[in-house]
Amino acid sequence: VRSSERNGEVLYKDMFEASIAGIVVGDYYQTGKPQLIVCSVEGEVRGYSVNNDDVMSRQTSIVSGAFEQDNLRELQQKKHNILMELRNYESSLSTGSSPVRRPVTDSIPANTQVQTAFTVAQDCVNLTVATSNDTVIRAVIIFAEGIFEGECHVAHPAPSTVGKSVIVPLRPHKDVPVDLHIKAFVGPSTKSTQFHVYELTRQLPRFAMYLHIPSMESDQPVPRGRVKFTVNERIQRVIIWLEDQSNFLIQSQTIHPIDGSLKVVFQSLRGSGLFVLSMTSSGQLLINTDDMDLAGDIIQHLCGFLAIQDLQSICEFPHHMENLQRLLSRIDELHSSRERMNADMADHSSLIRAMVVKAEDSRLLGDMTTMRNAYMELYTLNRDLVSSYNIRSNNHQELVDSLRIINQFIQKSANLRLGKYKTAVINACRSAIKSSNTQTLFKIIATGEA
Repeated sequence: VRSSERNGEVLYKDMFEASIAGIVVGDYYQTGKPQLIVCSVEGEVRGYSVNNDDVMSRQTSIVSGAFEQDNLRELQQKKHNILMELRNYESSLSTGSSPVRRPVTDSIPANTQVQTAFTVAQDCVNLTVATSNDTVIRAVIIFAEGIFEGECHVAHPAPSTVGKSVIVPLRPHKDVPVDLHIKAFVGPSTKSTQFHVYELTRQLPRFAMYLHIPSMESDQPVPRGRVKFTVNERIQRVIIWLEDQSNFLIQSQTIHPIDGSLKVVFQSLRGSGLFVLSMTSSGQLLINTDDMDLAGDIIQHLCGFLAIQDLQSICEFPHHMENLQRLLSRIDELHSSRERMNADMADHSSLIRAMVVKAEDSRLLGDMTTMRNAYMELYTLNRDLVSSYNIRSNNHQELVDSLRIINQFIQKSANLRLGKYKTAVINACRSAIKSSNTQTLFKIIATGEA
């Protein structure tokens, strides 16, 4: 019998001479209280009753001795690990049956450290895992969510390329911080058969997939999409947020305001173009990007850092607005097509009912020719009705998908605001869609007000 509250600790143990055939609960002793009844394959039956006083005293002793038992279990586990490590050292020192001992070939210097660094490449972020001396890294295992298929990646260089460092490319699909759990297998040389395992944890910055480039080196046009808003903060606070290693891969002391204003340019490694963040001395910020999701993420995270509760903004995303206009026009077409098909289906249903009556009358009158013609027409009408239903079903699915995309677009536009302004945008956009007021919808998305 094991405890369900103390990590499966054994509370009571009993032995049978034969295997257990079954376990049931019943009033074995006829005392009005249930007992645990155990029967063996040899026919031996035993009953076990629970004494509440004993249980309470045992639980009290368990609680009082919990701390000591946990410490004892932890020390036993450490002892087991140390004995296993000692056994490995002894096996590496010995050479079979020969009593002559050889030097330790698989040991590494005691001051060996494994270091990690992020560098931005052309289309990815490179994670470099390196040792602090001449030891080599034979393999690297990385556990991370949302980056690798199966949430795990193993870097195992060929023997000819094994060295003191291993580079692993990372391509996160979303702008979220990711914890990387790293295990590095370190040995003294490429011929080692036993390795020391170093475990490290490193966090990939939220906006790691954006390369910081000096504004004067950027020859690409500024994105047409933009968001403008005002905060009551100094430029230096925004620089602190930019140089935070949990946000961007930017070296400290590399961003400086010019003439009292700030302009920072990033290149997306996902191929979505430039991302420009500008700020004036009066606190007005301007984000230029064609990625509406990125603008929303930047605003949400920056305002969270600045402890801003409510924020109103003005946005302009021509490409997204054009897509929204086409989507709304398509929805109107789908609604019209749906109404037309409903009317056609009603007409077909009336014709089918009339044709069924006609075919049945012809059968009763013995007019087989008319009956056959009626059923042929009925078959054609039914086939047209099924085809119309399939078209209507496809149009309905397309309509549902379009409405889902519009809802996502509303959420994107709401993420450009904070607090009460964000809630107001969502409610106003939904009201405009219900009333089919396209112009008001565009105005709400652009200015945040109806």
